[in-house]
Amino acid sequence: MENKPLFIFEMANNHNGSVELGKRIIRELKEVTKLFDFRFAVKLQYRNLETCIHPAYRNRMDLKYIKRFTETHLSWDQYKELKDAIVEAGFLSICTPWDEASVEKIVEHGFDYIKIPSCYLTDWPLIEAIGKHDLPIIASTAALPLDQIDRTVSFFAHRKKSLALMHCVGEYPTPEGHLHLGQISLLKKRYPNLDIGYSTHEFPYISGPIQIAIALGAVLFEKHVGIPPTNTYSAEPREIAGWLTAAQRAFEMIGQSERYTPSADELKSMHDLARGAYARSEIKAGDIVKDVFFAMPPARLVAQDFSKYTQFTANKDINVNEPIDDVCALNNNQAVQGIVNSVKSLIRKSRVAVPGQCELEISHHYGLHRFREVGIAAITVVNAGYCKRLLVVLPGQDHPEQWHEKKDETYHLLYGDLNVELDGAYSSHNVNDIVTIPHGVRHSFWSPKGAVIEEISSSYDPNDSFYTDESINKNQNRKTFVSYWM
Repeated sequence: MENKPLFIFEMANNHNGSVELGKRIIRELKEVTKLFDFRFAVKLQYRNLETCIHPAYRNRMDLKYIKRFTETHLSWDQYKELKDAIVEAGFLSICTPWDEASVEKIVEHGFDYIKIPSCYLTDWPLIEAIGKHDLPIIASTAALPLDQIDRTVSFFAHRKKSLALMHCVGEYPTPEGHLHLGQISLLKKRYPNLDIGYSTHEFPYISGPIQIAIALGAVLFEKHVGIPPTNTYSAEPREIAGWLTAAQRAFEMIGQSERYTPSADELKSMHDLARGAYARSEIKAGDIVKDVFFAMPPARLVAQDFSKYTQFTANKDINVNEPIDDVCALNNNQAVQGIVNSVKSLIRKSRVAVPGQCELEISHHYGLHRFREVGIAAITVVNAGYCKRLLVVLPGQDHPEQWHEKKDETYHLLYGDLNVELDGAYSSHNVNDIVTIPHGVRHSFWSPKGAVIEEISSSYDPNDSFYTDESINKNQNRKTFVSYWM
């Protein structure tokens, strides 16, 4: 983000399916913002109803969001016309996709930012689609536990994407006692390298919350806008918020610093917006569930349940278009978290200082299920013309024989014990021992009690590791990277 704060006007569905009404909102916003030295953006929402809503539910006007989305739908050409009007008015352009097809249209239409709503922050199929492009990303965080926010931040950090987070509460409108503005401080502390903002859903005449958000360090702000008649949390372009109750209610609105517990209404709101998982083709009992599609309304399994760490096996036959419901789940994310906890525990026991901002690299040469038998965890502190890494070997863990064609390395054993084999020669080592390994020397090591090793070497190239066991060389998925693991 730039130095000036960014104020985002969320048009959402308040154009009511009319391009002219949308343009009128933009024109009136332009008049309101002329006297302010801020950056401004207008945000649209893109959705392709053919993929966003399950075909059997497209005419279900008794379902709130399907009715609203259907009645306010625009063609892609109409969406583009509104986007062009935003740019012509001098605003930055932002758009929220509700399905994968919309991601591609947002890129095609040339938006400045892409926005992820809270309800889709862990919709991994949609997140993967967004991650393929280089648009700066703004994401809201309503109702999500911190570990799920961590996963999304890690996903985009690993791909070197620009990301900003916004504190948000998904109640429409949000009661003042549910604003949880202290979450802004929590997010700033937890993600010090990210810009943090505030997406508001309180009544538009209340001014205190945005003042408090600014005081807490937020740098971008989002507010729903529309022209009456509209909903209770959307402000008129010319509406001026009240100031009188701001100071009186400040402490109530800030709330606690820990992650809040969402209300039942908020959880229901998030669930109602989730995309259910449905069978694209027939699935037999015992099959691994692969050919699925995601569409509203939600089912027992939703898009948020699907990620590269989770595998589902059908317990019964599932017909085309039926929900994915009776399945057995294997979640490797739990295995990764268990490894992280074991590595942290050994580091604490060793009393070795580790920079927590460094990424944790987990090498599982024969799969996560055998990591505690064969594998290693590495933290790269610096990698330039020289390299420093910390290697963590769990008790009883082996590292298979390998060699480097370019890298020379020296091990300084900071904690524990280590047995080393260099070109067939065995040696045992204790704390403060030094082991030097020139390039070309085949080496393996293992630790009966666990070890923390400082590795000093020439520049580290991940493609410069070769294993005696050819099956490891062929394994393209032998590494998992975890950010914010400390």
